[in-house]
Amino acid sequence: MKTPSTRATKKSTATKLPPVRANAKQNLTALLRAAAEVFATSGVDAPVREIAERAGVGLGTVYRHFPQRSDLIVAVMQSHVEACADAAAVFATEYPPEEALARWLHRLMDFVGAKRGLAAALHSGDPAYAALPGYVMERLGGALRKLLDRAIAVKAVRSDIDAEELLWTVATMCRGPYGEKPAYASKMVDVLIDGLRYGANPKEQLTSMAAEL
Repeated sequence: MKTPSTRATKKSTATKLPPVRANAKQNLTALLRAAAEVFATSGVDAPVREIAERAGVGLGTVYRHFPQRSDLIVAVMQSHVEACADAAAVFATEYPPEEALARWLHRLMDFVGAKRGLAAALHSGDPAYAALPGYVMERLGGALRKLLDRAIAVKAVRSDIDAEELLWTVATMCRGPYGEKPAYASKMVDVLIDGLRYGANPKEQLTSMAAEL
């Protein structure tokens, strides 16, 4: 039996998780959920045994899926990103463009809060996480771009901002000392959304102002 090379074992890439069998998929889902919860409360250096116990699986199952701790951290981050990106398509089909955008920006706020427990690892300089920033921007930036374009098309929001700017604005507002207070972050996202509406339809706004005079 060949022993995997060190290089292959340590490699962590920001790509979608490969297809797995039904029972293995259940274990994987439970592992990712448990790891996210443990990382959020105990940090990314929490014992692997704690994660395995919370997921209801053995240590062997953890290491079979994730040979290195960095593999697990990357997978947890990916699961958060994919869930957030997928929500954009759901909101787009269920709500008008303006509301879909507003709801997703709040969902983005939740995502930023959820990854706070991963921050120590993601900003460690470890090359295992080098591909993550580009992956996050591609998936979330692409999801936001579609929602923003739809809202701009119906003149629900202003057109002089792009998706990347908006993505970084929300992320920045939800970090730091104020990011620890979800109610504050939510309020700031609401203020941002109001700002996006301002100037969306200048003619309509001028007519409204004239009527009030």
